Amino acid sequence: MDLLHNRFVGLLVLAAFPPALEGAILAGYGFRAAEGLAPQFSAVWPYDNYHDLRWLMVYHDSWLTFFLGLVALIVLRALYTTALVMLAWPRHLPRPRFRRLAWRNLALTVVVSVVVSPWAALSVAASVVALSWLLVASLLPLFLLAPFLQRAAVSNSWWRGLPSIELVGWSLLNFVVLTVGGALVWTVPAWWTAPVAAVAGLINGLLWQRTVGSALDPRRPAHWARIPVAPLAIFLAFVVPVVLQPVLAALPGKSTKPPPIALLDRPLPSNVGHAVIFLAGHSSAYDGEPPVDPNVQWFSYRGLDSQNRPLPFGSRDTYRSIESSVAMLDKQVELLHRRTGRPVALVGQSEGALIARTYLADRPHSPVNALAMESPLINAGRSYYPPADVSQGWGVVAGWELRVLFRLADIIAMSGSGPEEPFVRSILDNAPFYRNDLMCPVAGVRIVAFLPTTTATEAPPGKYAGVPVFEMPAVHGGLLARPVVEEHLLNFLGGQPISQPERGYALLQEASAAWQAPPLALGLNPVWRGQRMADPAFTGRVCQPI
Repeated sequence: MDLLHNRFVGLLVLAAFPPALEGAILAGYGFRAAEGLAPQFSAVWPYDNYHDLRWLMVYHDSWLTFFLGLVALIVLRALYTTALVMLAWPRHLPRPRFRRLAWRNLALTVVVSVVVSPWAALSVAASVVALSWLLVASLLPLFLLAPFLQRAAVSNSWWRGLPSIELVGWSLLNFVVLTVGGALVWTVPAWWTAPVAAVAGLINGLLWQRTVGSALDPRRPAHWARIPVAPLAIFLAFVVPVVLQPVLAALPGKSTKPPPIALLDRPLPSNVGHAVIFLAGHSSAYDGEPPVDPNVQWFSYRGLDSQNRPLPFGSRDTYRSIESSVAMLDKQVELLHRRTGRPVALVGQSEGALIARTYLADRPHSPVNALAMESPLINAGRSYYPPADVSQGWGVVAGWELRVLFRLADIIAMSGSGPEEPFVRSILDNAPFYRNDLMCPVAGVRIVAFLPTTTATEAPPGKYAGVPVFEMPAVHGGLLARPVVEEHLLNFLGGQPISQPERGYALLQEASAAWQAPPLALGLNPVWRGQRMADPAFTGRVCQPI
């Protein structure tokens, strides 16, 4: 009994100390945006590897440092997992020797790292463009594969048969614990970060004990014991996201035309004295049909024809750099202002919101005095990778892994979109502005941001709006077609103040804290050093002076 007690205490201490240490280090540096990752240090597979690889994907500056870091992480993770498994091993079952378990865990850590690596790279992409669907895409395969991979540390036949219902249950609880733990670690004051992370680690220790016990329970033999279910599940986790996009695009009745928007389909109310330019989002299209009201105009990603009318554009025309779009917007604003004699209001959706806000930063004395942003990319540019022709720089390996992943997806989807797209490159190269200034006031310009609640999961917890916001349940880019949002948008254009924060927004931010990639500190990247400003990753706020 004493041996069992000592083993149990040792398991809890071993599971609690590293998360507490990581939490203390992050709190000591004031690295608020990354604190939610600390509880995952001692999590059950595959979330422990996911924790390691996200740090490595962001914080390496050459191929050499990446591979040296990867080897170190694999060896240390294998030894740490071996120790946890030995302490969690049921007393009534014979336990292999440490050396045998260590070699098994070393081999399996390599396998799990290979499996997890694409999703860790995808989390980097999610932090670059701040899109919730990319975050979900990076996390959902791990969530589905966890019950299969959690047997790997203890069973030679882990790759065959279905996991037991108990193992699935412990896996679900593991995900919940890490989500809640990440939220609490971020929420509490800095001096409580380490203790809360330690408590989360204690629970991880209990989950290791239960997971190992369930995986070894001889009373629950695996169903389909001769079928290699785990490799099939891993294969499907890779293939389904690649195939799903073109299949959905090919469904009958799918239209490339945007949903009806009151701004475009009917005359402006009499109380609106602006001329309005609507800037559609990424991968949008415009067939050239002008809005009903002559004071309203589409922004064209192809520019204007010989009669200064917006040219029709297709989805690939939106892949251009933000700088080139701003230059075209400048011309379109000046011509619309001259033609109508009215001040100009910009209504930007997703990519269009970034273009409009960048335009205001570059041209402070323009005819624009109102801006409505719908689904702006909140706190984008949190990670970095250099251009393809540059052989080193922060995130260089992550960048190449993303290029391979998107290239494979593009073989089927043929979208032409990817991590080297000029629009994405604009965010990467000007990340300090999009991280800190996008949602800040502009002198002489009325601004409001319409935010779907999914935006709350697109960045680490923090206060990222220095302008009035209107928040409501919706997905990215799905607000302007809502009647209530249309009404508030027209009221805003008519001069009324608009502000409606959603109560659950902050809770969703905190719930996503554990699953974000850690941001790259602004001061580390030479590409960004010329743009001196405060770093929201440490302040938790935007619009802050240095």
